[in-house]
Amino acid sequence: MKQSHFYAMLSRMKYINRWGLMNNTKYENISEHSHQTAILAHCLVLIHNKRFGGDLDAERAALLALFHDSTEIITGDMPTPVKYANPEIRDVYRQVENSAADRLLQMLPEDFRGEYAGLLRLSGEEDSGLEVYVKAADRFSALIKCIEEMRMGNDEFRKAKETIEQSIRDMRLPEAEVFFEEFLPSFYLALDEIQDQ
Repeated sequence: MKQSHFYAMLSRMKYINRWGLMNNTKYENISEHSHQTAILAHCLVLIHNKRFGGDLDAERAALLALFHDSTEIITGDMPTPVKYANPEIRDVYRQVENSAADRLLQMLPEDFRGEYAGLLRLSGEEDSGLEVYVKAADRFSALIKCIEEMRMGNDEFRKAKETIEQSIRDMRLPEAEVFFEEFLPSFYLALDEIQDQ
């Protein structure tokens, strides 16, 4: 039986730090970010289902979010201002990400690859309704990082916070607006304030 290195490679997500161009009070790796994004994607789809009469798979959204940055094990974390500087860079980087996804898929036993192809590329037809929630969750995770840094007195994240918050509002997702009003304010509180309510 041939050995598979896929899961050992995924465990290296903890070594890839995010926010490389920013002065951080606490570093965040893509493993931590992916975990939080999965929780937030699950929440956003629950909001969609319970508050807006939707019928999407919240567990699938969480799974997609858990793997959404896994190709960065190979590519590293490209800073957003660089990645989206112009359409040519964005398109080339997408090709690099697809190549990294292919490399990861090749590490799996052949009979597992079909299950992971959509997770590593977010391109499955059955997942098309979930992609917007994973993207919003990804942005909310970044916004929460900015809030945490600013709570620690790090003004380096002020502009990023404004930009990310606006990018979420520009998505015009009613589910995101619910999250802004009902769940996000708690991230501004200290532990004792959260526990006392």
